Amino acid sequence: MGLSMLKLRYPCHHPCCNLLSNPFLAGPQGRSSASVRLQILGSVATNSAFSNAGTRNCNQKSQGRHLVSVTKALSTSSAAVAPMPSTMVKAIRVYEFGGPEVLKWEDVEVRDPKEGEVRVKNKAIGLNFIDVYFRRGVYKAPVIPFTPGMEAAGVVTAVGPGITDRKVGETVAYAGNPMGAYAEEQILPAEKVVPVPSSIDPIAAASVMLKGMTAQFLLRRCFKVQPGHTVLVHAAAGGVGSLLCQWASSLGAIVIGTVSTIEKAAQAKADGCHYTIIYEEEDFVTRVNEITAGKGLDVVYDSVGKDTFEGSLACLKVRGYMVSFGQSSGTPDPVPLSAIAVKSLFLTRPSLMQYTLTRDELLEAAGEVFSNIASGVLKVRVNHTYPLSQAAQAHADLENRKTSGSVVLVPDNYRD
Repeated sequence: MGLSMLKLRYPCHHPCCNLLSNPFLAGPQGRSSASVRLQILGSVATNSAFSNAGTRNCNQKSQGRHLVSVTKALSTSSAAVAPMPSTMVKAIRVYEFGGPEVLKWEDVEVRDPKEGEVRVKNKAIGLNFIDVYFRRGVYKAPVIPFTPGMEAAGVVTAVGPGITDRKVGETVAYAGNPMGAYAEEQILPAEKVVPVPSSIDPIAAASVMLKGMTAQFLLRRCFKVQPGHTVLVHAAAGGVGSLLCQWASSLGAIVIGTVSTIEKAAQAKADGCHYTIIYEEEDFVTRVNEITAGKGLDVVYDSVGKDTFEGSLACLKVRGYMVSFGQSSGTPDPVPLSAIAVKSLFLTRPSLMQYTLTRDELLEAAGEVFSNIASGVLKVRVNHTYPLSQAAQAHADLENRKTSGSVVLVPDNYRD
């Protein structure tokens, strides 16, 4: 008999049965625990007095069976409705779109991992402009309220059933989905985390996972930079921009970087830029034309968007590549196909998530990033750290261009 079909046509007056109908045993969600237990009882006590015809009290022999059945029902029901164990931790929550002030510091529950999941205590969380896009509502979060953040490194504190390739105490990092890194602890799919080499500090790992893998797919897969290519990197002193300049220079490219200040120009030079352009002082299109002697660029890596988009297209040579991977100044205006047909240009708006769809792609990208850090090709610049509770200030500084290199949030409860 299906559980939902169980009926009691003949009530029993045994004290155990009275227990099941006790109004003080009300269960969750408006459903009495008695009804839950009766349903379960129907599946385990098929030989009890419930199946006997006629109205009568239980005899002595049935009382024993009845008590056992009820005991089983109570214990089985408790297991069925009991929530998974959880722990209270601190996290940033967003209840509405807006400025940095919508980032709220709150207590949240973190449950134990299910099958295929791990629980990670974060040591460091990377701050990225994509976090700002989600906070503003430019990108839509799957649910509201939500915890932002798409990059972190920490220590595995628990593993779910079936996990054999991750272990408690291991340092891991992740970048991309699922969102929720702005928390002291979080649950992650085991297939999304990668082991961090012991030679790399967790703060460095958190600062470079998303940015480093972004640089990897932009330079190695989206447009494969070769020796002799001329490359323009906007926001060259930023988190991704810094890595793009270092990596592209090591590949033998001629690197031009745009920045907003003299100080950032000096950093971009140190990161491998052959030429720097302070775009508030000179027109970058004119300057690129001078540097390339009118030949144009092989590729532009543009994370700025609205303010630089049209100029970036104008800088490209015939069959050049326009790689738009961000929009810190706003969404670019629509571009008619005729605008890129003039020089047979290639235009792409790629995302890291589409370049790390498989576990193999993820491991390859992360592995190349860690390898380049170990070999010295990439120098991780963590120029700013903030307590996680001060994420709003970190967002404000990032948006006001007061930061350079990578920005990392450190959980307030973090201890070395």
